[in-house]
Amino acid sequence: PSQLRDTSSSMRQASSSVSAMNTSRTIRQSCRLGVRPVLAAPISTEQQPWGIQGDPKKAARTVRVTMSDAMRFDPAQLTLKRGETVTFVVHNAGKLMHEFVLGTPAALDEHAQMMKKHPGMEHDEPYMAHVAPGKTQRLSWTFSEAGDFLAGCLVAGHWDAGMKANLHVKE
Repeated sequence: PSQLRDTSSSMRQASSSVSAMNTSRTIRQSCRLGVRPVLAAPISTEQQPWGIQGDPKKAARTVRVTMSDAMRFDPAQLTLKRGETVTFVVHNAGKLMHEFVLGTPAALDEHAQMMKKHPGMEHDEPYMAHVAPGKTQRLSWTFSEAGDFLAGCLVAGHWDAGMKANLHVKE
């Protein structure tokens, strides 16, 4: 009987390991296909000059944004209120990978230059949405500071082609 229990315990551990490997494999395959699995993550408390990650449950409004292979965002301009939490529903209507990245003009320009040098670089921040062709992602952000900011696509060459949206945050 004790050998039977040991075998049973070993089988449960092996089954658990196989399950974890399968989950990990599924996530890697999904990422390769451009599908980002939705994993519950805590809301970041890291403050940026353009705001902080927002709680989607507290969003005052939803803004739908379409990205196209013409290297444009629609809408290309938004006016927001300081302190407002917005959920952006970002859809890639093109055939190319696109990003929707919030930031200051200087931060986005610096990041775009880095992406030119390292086009395969992978990163994930609460102010970024990497959207595969035909897919949609959500991003919630609280604009805690007034000022003029941008949303941009930092895929190599897209920023330079003018893939930017103006975000004016008023008091």
